[in-house]
Amino acid sequence: MKARTSLLLGSLSAALVAFALTSPRVVAADKVDPVADAKTFQNFFFQKFADVKHEDFVNGPYSMNADMKRQWQEKEEFPPYEFALDAGKEMFATPFKNGKTYADCFPNGGIGIRQNYPYFDTGEGKVVTLELALNRCREANGEAPYSYVKDEMASLTAYMAFTSRGKPMDIKIPDDPRALEAFENGKRYFYTRRGQLNFSCASCHVQSPGERIRAEILAPALGILNAMPIYRSEWSGMGTISRRFVTCNSQTRAVPLEPQSDEYRDVEYFLSYVANGLPISGPGARP
Repeated sequence: MKARTSLLLGSLSAALVAFALTSPRVVAADKVDPVADAKTFQNFFFQKFADVKHEDFVNGPYSMNADMKRQWQEKEEFPPYEFALDAGKEMFATPFKNGKTYADCFPNGGIGIRQNYPYFDTGEGKVVTLELALNRCREANGEAPYSYVKDEMASLTAYMAFTSRGKPMDIKIPDDPRALEAFENGKRYFYTRRGQLNFSCASCHVQSPGERIRAEILAPALGILNAMPIYRSEWSGMGTISRRFVTCNSQTRAVPLEPQSDEYRDVEYFLSYVANGLPISGPGARP
C-alpha cells in the first residue's frame, strides 16, 4: 500500500516539474530550448538525490539503494550479459554473404560510437536509432532484419555499447525545426499519461525513483538509456531499448507501439539528449 501511495502521489516538487513539462504545446518550435530542458532535467535529479554521484545515475536502481548496489557489484564479476557480449562481438565481425560487415556501415568501423545514437538525420527528417541503423545496414547488404526487441539485436548493441563504456552521451540537435519537433514529441510522449493505470513514463521514473513497486526499485529517468541493452532477471535474457519501451507500455496496461515507431524513436532522442555528459554504462543488468 505504501508503494502504491507513493506512486500515486509522488513528491510535490516532482509533480510541479512534470506539470510544467507536460503543459500543452504552446511554445513555438523556434522557442524550444533543449539545452535549458536538459539542465532543468538533470538538476532535478541532482538536487533530489544529492548524495548520488552524477555519473552513478546511469546505474539505475543500483544508484538508489546501497544494498542492491553491493549485490550488483559482486554480480558484475561474472555479469549475466557476458554471453551476449561474446555473441555480439562474433556477429559484428562475421561478414555478410556479400563479404561486407557492420563496420562498413558505421563511422569509425562501428567501434566506440554508441554515445552518438540516436541522431537526427536531416536528409530523412527523422531520428535514427542504433537499432534501426543496424537493421538498415543488414538490409542494404542483402540480409534479413533482426527482431528489434531481443536476441541478436540485443547482442549486437551490447557489444557496441561495451566499446563505448565510459564515454559521455553526446547527442546533437541540429539547427533544424524538425529536430526540435522530434525532441518535443519525445518529451511530450514521456510525460503523457496513458493506459488503464493512467501512468506516464514520468510517473515512475521522475516522481518515484528509489521507491518500490512490489519488489522492484524504480530507476531514475536520468541516464536510464545509458545502460542499454540490459539483461533482466524477469526476462531471463537480454532486451533492447525497444523492448523496454514496449514493456513499459504493457505494464501501464497501454497498447504498445510498434518497435522503432516514430514515437519511440523520438522519446529515445529526448531521453538520450537530457542524459548528455553522463557515461555510457551498457550493457547493463537489472532485476
